[in-house]
Amino acid sequence: MNVERHADAAVSRIAAAIGEPARARILYCLVDGHARTSTELSVVAEVSPSTTSVHLHRLTTARLVKVLVQGKHRFYSLEGPDVANALEGLSVLAGGRRDRFVPSTPSRLRAARTCYDHLAGRVGVLLHDRFRALGWLAGAKAKDDVDGSGNAYDLTFHGTKAFEALGIDIEATRTLRRRFACACLDWSERRPHVGGALGAALLKVALKRKWVLQDLDSRMLDVTSIGRREMLARFGLSL
Repeated sequence: MNVERHADAAVSRIAAAIGEPARARILYCLVDGHARTSTELSVVAEVSPSTTSVHLHRLTTARLVKVLVQGKHRFYSLEGPDVANALEGLSVLAGGRRDRFVPSTPSRLRAARTCYDHLAGRVGVLLHDRFRALGWLAGAKAKDDVDGSGNAYDLTFHGTKAFEALGIDIEATRTLRRRFACACLDWSERRPHVGGALGAALLKVALKRKWVLQDLDSRMLDVTSIGRREMLARFGLSL
């Protein structure tokens, strides 16, 4: 009986967190899987930035939303697929329709570019998702998550073999004085690509093998026909 009451209380708290118009607008804005800043969510929620901060605190406390700190910026996204599924179910009941996220980044920069020294843009995000789907990337142990952000990665056994097959010295990469691998939030896609030493090593391979060519005057990358063929053959990624 106590277990049932506890479950009822938990459901009630979650429903109360969702059941405020501004918070509901925030949540449904995040259903598309793209992270956003509190400033952007303030516009969506139609409330002041200070009020948005209060709402976001409530949503993170209820474990409906999580925050990723990247430099000076804080990006908010749904806690996970279970939250998205619940919101989708409620949306079906309500008969609502949600607008999709539309990036404002110039299309050529959005397609592929460098982010410091690793691959970003749509191609970087698709590679990240593919590596996860193949089971090559896994969440790092707490002791390896140097800044406690929860977005550090490690390689699985199969991932290690796959990246070594590309010519990347994984042991040497681990000894570098930086994070080994992490989810770096892509500023145009608002979803993660692979950052850290592993991401940098992957970009070096892509440039060396001419999978991508770097623009001399910008961060833009062009994916070559060789790159498209290799990414399909090696990762099952069709661009």
